[in-house]
Amino acid sequence: MASASYDARRGELTTYFDRTAVEAWSRLTSDAPVSRIRATVRAGRDAMRATLLSWLPADMTGLRLLDAGCGTGALSVEAARRGAEVVAIDVSPTLVGLAQERLPAIPGAGRIDFRVGDMLDPGLGRFDHVVAMDSLIHYRAADIARALAVLGARTDGSVLFTVAPRTALLTLMHAAGQFFPRGDRSPAIVPVTEHGLRRRISSEHALDGFAWARSHRINSGFYLSNAIALTRSSPPPCGEGPGVGVVQEEPRSPILRDPHPYPSPQAGGEPGGGRT
Repeated sequence: MASASYDARRGELTTYFDRTAVEAWSRLTSDAPVSRIRATVRAGRDAMRATLLSWLPADMTGLRLLDAGCGTGALSVEAARRGAEVVAIDVSPTLVGLAQERLPAIPGAGRIDFRVGDMLDPGLGRFDHVVAMDSLIHYRAADIARALAVLGARTDGSVLFTVAPRTALLTLMHAAGQFFPRGDRSPAIVPVTEHGLRRRISSEHALDGFAWARSHRINSGFYLSNAIALTRSSPPPCGEGPGVGVVQEEPRSPILRDPHPYPSPQAGGEPGGGRT
């Protein structure tokens, strides 16, 4: 169950992405000319999307993917082109509408089911893979870990997500941004430390069967975000469905045992965080 702080934050994000900055996000996620700052955000988001897609199977025929915070659907389209059955969900009806308008013809078995709502809705069913690109960066570490637990409990393969790493650069960028308020700036990104996030995740029993498999940082001007892959190292509990694409690695989650910190710089930016 989501916390009150998660629900409150989701409401703020709904207002932002569906009303306050619709035009800004429409341009950012298109080929339309944008400012130099937003061009760095666009380039960073493109690089992050490519990274997350590279962590998914090249052939996804017969696999079910949740694009959690799908935005205008760019990642969903690429996954569907690989044959995936994609459920693409976002809190913003406007962004989902743009995704449907921009949807190209997808040959083969892949398809996309666009929905408006909460990515944690249990009614969405089970998945082989979940991707949450920049859709958790506005939440506190505790809410991120809880959201991952809810998603992980119905995921048989991997949960790929991004966070805003707590770095001196990001702290400075966001402090500077407070002096130049804009009506279309997104709700504040919440930087987190790797150690703190690992500790939070290790306390979520629903994630005991997952291993912290890899991470990669994208730093592009005003875009700074860290991709993380949690992969199943043991099958889901009995009654939760068959294990699909299970990764046989260490038993139990080695989430606190990887000594390597976030590799290189990254995280949100103007107009803020992300949607895929």
